[in-house]
Amino acid sequence: MEKQEMNRRHFLKVMGGGAVASSAALYGCGSKSEPGAASKALGEVPTDKMTHRKNPRTGDVVSLLGYGCMRWPMIKGEGGKDVIDQETVNRLVDYAIEHGVNYFDTAPVYLQGMSETATGIALSRHPRDSYFLATKLSNQRNYTRENSLAMYRQSLKSLQTDYLDYYLMHSIGGGSGIQLFEDRYINNGVLDFLLKEREAGRIRNLGWSFHGDVKVFDHVLNMGIPWDFVQIQLNYLDWKHATSRNVNAEYLYGELHKRNIPAIIMEPLLGGRLSNVPDHIVARLKQQRPENSVASWAFRFAGSPEGVLTVLSGMTYMEHLQDNLRTFSPLDPVTEEEKVFLQETADLLAKYPTVPCNDCKYCMPCPYALDIPGILLHYNKCVNEGNVPKSTQDANYAEARRAYLVGYDRSVPKLRQADHCTGCNECSPHCPQGIDIPAELRRIDRFVEELKVNG
Repeated sequence: MEKQEMNRRHFLKVMGGGAVASSAALYGCGSKSEPGAASKALGEVPTDKMTHRKNPRTGDVVSLLGYGCMRWPMIKGEGGKDVIDQETVNRLVDYAIEHGVNYFDTAPVYLQGMSETATGIALSRHPRDSYFLATKLSNQRNYTRENSLAMYRQSLKSLQTDYLDYYLMHSIGGGSGIQLFEDRYINNGVLDFLLKEREAGRIRNLGWSFHGDVKVFDHVLNMGIPWDFVQIQLNYLDWKHATSRNVNAEYLYGELHKRNIPAIIMEPLLGGRLSNVPDHIVARLKQQRPENSVASWAFRFAGSPEGVLTVLSGMTYMEHLQDNLRTFSPLDPVTEEEKVFLQETADLLAKYPTVPCNDCKYCMPCPYALDIPGILLHYNKCVNEGNVPKSTQDANYAEARRAYLVGYDRSVPKLRQADHCTGCNECSPHCPQGIDIPAELRRIDRFVEELKVNG
């Protein structure tokens, strides 16, 4: 037993916090991850070495590590309802600012409406000119002018501010493409309103985030409006292997860079998928940089292009924050040889049949109370761990079967599992990754039933 514990400690020390504590603190196929127990901070966290980039359009000097506020830690509140752990949020924000982070990104829809308020409480305890505040016009479900302007004004109120440093038209490119973009922002006069707010100084930088149809990306980029920034999904897997309706990041970044438009990066870890990689990928990365976390490779890749202004990370736990601070304090850009190495790694990862779920929770709440992200992320976790057997003839069938089923019941309550999906499709239109969610839930449910029958 002592030898086993020694081996476990050595493994955790070598792996680092970022490799085992993903952005969502996912359940494994066998047991629940313990983010606090994953590893202690590896060495000192610098307070004065954060890499900064200058916005060429406005002169803002922004920390290369940005705080994404979509995954604040949650606790049980009154009546068992999930609420944001404000005390922990305050500590995380304080620590981030002390260590050079000055960009915070939220949205009205994050954490089902709670993120802006919690972010506003934490940041209002600091001088307003000590950080850059970003939020979004998340009018995907109701894009009337009245609702859109009310959402904008509510964001100012929730964030306890009278101006926004960075304001985004949120997640354009989905649905009916250009027509939906025009309905959300052009035909209702909302974009004209936002441009006037920029002129008045209540919006300091105006831009948009993109998921979906490349025709929308090109159309909005070429409207003749001087965009201050654009937020794109960029990571070493999506650089050339973007799935579903998403667009290769190589193209998106290239179009922004040649126009000298700063890129803000979202999903550098693909919702944690690039920190929860198969064991042989972990070994491959560790062979190159034994003391660095698996996650640090993805963050270094995302932060290396010179046109990147900041890289957003949803840091739920202090371990995440500390690991990322080390990566960006200062950034050690990926070399040309490492770029080739990471693209070879991406080629290997692209062979794994995971569902491109980033745990954004835009599909939630499900009207039938399914835990859609939990179902998809458990499946992905087990794919990466080799616990999705293709046949009863597989050598590890019994072990993999048990790991999947036990982990499924532990991570997703039975009444919220895939077999309760009615196919209403309330979820898919809101998925920025373009996942046909009911189809994936049916597929996973069939797989689970086969495992149960073939026990």
